[in-house]
Amino acid sequence: MSSIKGPAPPPTKFDGLPLRIAIVHSRWNKTVIDALVAGTVAKLREQGVKESNIVIQSVPGSFELPLACSKVIAGSHVQAGATATDLLGGLNFGSMNSPRPGSRASTPAPAVTAMPSQPFDAVIAIGVLIKGSTMHFEYICDSVSHALMRVQLDTGVPVIFGVLTALSDDQALERAGIGRGESKGHNHGEDWAAAAVEMASHSRRWGEGKF
Repeated sequence: MSSIKGPAPPPTKFDGLPLRIAIVHSRWNKTVIDALVAGTVAKLREQGVKESNIVIQSVPGSFELPLACSKVIAGSHVQAGATATDLLGGLNFGSMNSPRPGSRASTPAPAVTAMPSQPFDAVIAIGVLIKGSTMHFEYICDSVSHALMRVQLDTGVPVIFGVLTALSDDQALERAGIGRGESKGHNHGEDWAAAAVEMASHSRRWGEGKF
């Protein structure tokens, strides 16, 4: 009998081309993390998100994810409101009015770095928690899930919950599509990427009063 688990397909296809999305991941349980991040990025690209609009940041563990997501969202607003001159400490590269020494008249002027013009439309928080012999697992799972929800509600930016809470190594591996058995499982990073594109698209539309 087939499983009834998993998301139903969206009612419409969402275009990731105009979106800017961040991935913030922990580094604990690196084998699983690497597979999840790779699956997430591949699906984002498949959904149309440009490679230049996918930003990846890492933190030590899952407990650090909420603060990192909050800071990344805030920082993207700083980027979007800044010019290259602001971020380079007032240096002016490639200005049409900059004097050039005669001996270097034929030397091409350095290109002005293009800065991001939009804040993040969504953030995907990726972590892997595997139950051990103490209560550490329960405390981290509870605090991280609540804190990530708070970041989402406080900022108004969709934060996709990509934190695996597995009871064993095998559960984690299978949910990253790299199971050790005959069935490799399914890479949940693909689902998180699809959710990010959908929620980012909804959020833009709802923010414009369109339903």
